[in-house]
This record gives sequence, C-alpha cells and structure tokens, in this order.
Amino acid sequence: MRPTGVIFDLDGVLVDSEQLWDQIRREVVAERGGTWAPGATEAMMGMSTPEWARYLVNELGADASWDEIATEVIDRMARRYADEPPLLPHATEAVRAVAADHLVAIASSAPPRIIQAFLDATDLETTVRYAVSSEEVGAGKPAPDVYLRAARGLGVAATDCAAVEDSSNGLRAAAAAGTTVFAVPNPHFPPAADALALAHRVLTGVQDLPAALRELTR
Repeated sequence: MRPTGVIFDLDGVLVDSEQLWDQIRREVVAERGGTWAPGATEAMMGMSTPEWARYLVNELGADASWDEIATEVIDRMARRYADEPPLLPHATEAVRAVAADHLVAIASSAPPRIIQAFLDATDLETTVRYAVSSEEVGAGKPAPDVYLRAARGLGVAATDCAAVEDSSNGLRAAAAAGTTVFAVPNPHFPPAADALALAHRVLTGVQDLPAALRELTR
C-alpha cells in the first residue's frame, strides 16, 4: 500500500548529530560535577528535552536545575547549527524526492529551535508540511505520541504513513504509532536487534528511501 505521508526523524536520519548531542551532554555533565554512566547515551536517545534534562540531573548528578541544564545543552547545539548543520549525505535531496509524491513531516526528539534551524539552513520549510518535537507532545520516544501528532499534522492516519528512523527508541515509537517503518541504522549507536526487527525494511542510507517507497506500490 502506497503511504500518503512520510515522517522523517531528524537526528541520525537527516543530520549526523547523535554524536554531537552526546559530546555536548557529556561536556555539560562533567562541568556540572556529574558522572557519565554506561548506557546513558542509548537511554537518552528519543527522549524529549524535559526527559533528558531530568536524566542528566537526577541520574547522572549534574548540579543544575532541569531548565538550566536543558538551556545550556541546547544553546551549545544551536551555536553548532548556526555555522552549518551536520547534514548526512543526500539528506535534503531525499526529502525533496519523497515530497514529490508524498506529504512530508518531521517528528524529532530535537527541540523546536533545532528543528527550525535545520529547516532554515536547508530551505526545506515549504517542502516539509509539518514538523513537531517530542517536547511539544509530552512524551518522548519510544512513546508513539510524536508520530501520532505528525500524522495528524499532515491530516492523515498514522497507518497511512511511512516513518524513517535510526535508533532503537525511534523505531519502537514509529512502530507503536502504526506506521510502516524504514530503518536507517545509526552506525555509531546501532539499534537493538528487537527494535530493528520492527522495520519493514532496513536501508543503507536515506538516499535509498524514494526507491523503497515506490516498491510499496507494486
């Protein structure tokens, strides 16, 4: 069945930013007297801003309020984006190719400020019909909320959408929403086998998505 909408994750799918988020969070935690714990990186993938800010303070011991820690991390990330977003190869071309035949949305755990910076830098604001951050829906991935909101923003059912994800929690969120899931595994933080098994198809890169979507109609 040909999907009406296609919903892209941002970090790890269109921008190579998972390592950057990880680096900045580690720096801030260390500066604030906390201690990075094994598995912390994977645990925070897909979390909304309030969720990972609480995690940095409550679980890793950063000496700051939740709001302070979130502001510091996002400010540093925004400064990196101001120079040039770390785009993955063929990302903008893939989004434009998909948008020629589908309604396109972004459903990301990145805060709205970072999503907007990406859209501004790539001139994709008119191509992407709807963009939503998990911090705007109250629950981060693996909860399906951000995907359900993105589908509503496009005016279609989530079951009429395909989703593109790279992380374990993202794959779980997209599957829980009822979308047809395409995985583009993050080579730096590979998804768990059980999460990867939820994907309709595993792609080597986002550039393979337009052809994979066409195959759904055959």
